[in-house]
Amino acid sequence: MIRIILPTHLRNLAHVGGEVTLEVPAPVTPRAVLDALEAKYPMLRGTIRDHGTLQRRAFLRYFACEEDLSHESPDAPLPEAVASGKEPFIVIGAIAGG
Repeated sequence: MIRIILPTHLRNLAHVGGEVTLEVPAPVTPRAVLDALEAKYPMLRGTIRDHGTLQRRAFLRYFACEEDLSHESPDAPLPEAVASGKEPFIVIGAIAGG
């Protein structure tokens, strides 16, 4: 089971109270995790990734094992700790401003 932590506004949209857990077939990649997340919670389609291009939205970041994976390939394997469920895949809303 993959553990996913979403920002509050996306948890509210998906009607979940906390961490989301999903079965994701190997290889466990950001793309596979987000595909599974959007399949289970279709109301999230277009909120994390663009509808057409499936590119990450500009003000969202992905983290795993204390590393920013936002600019990595969406097909790069996630760390084993995430794939095994020991560590969560985290989606965080970026903050901009001065």
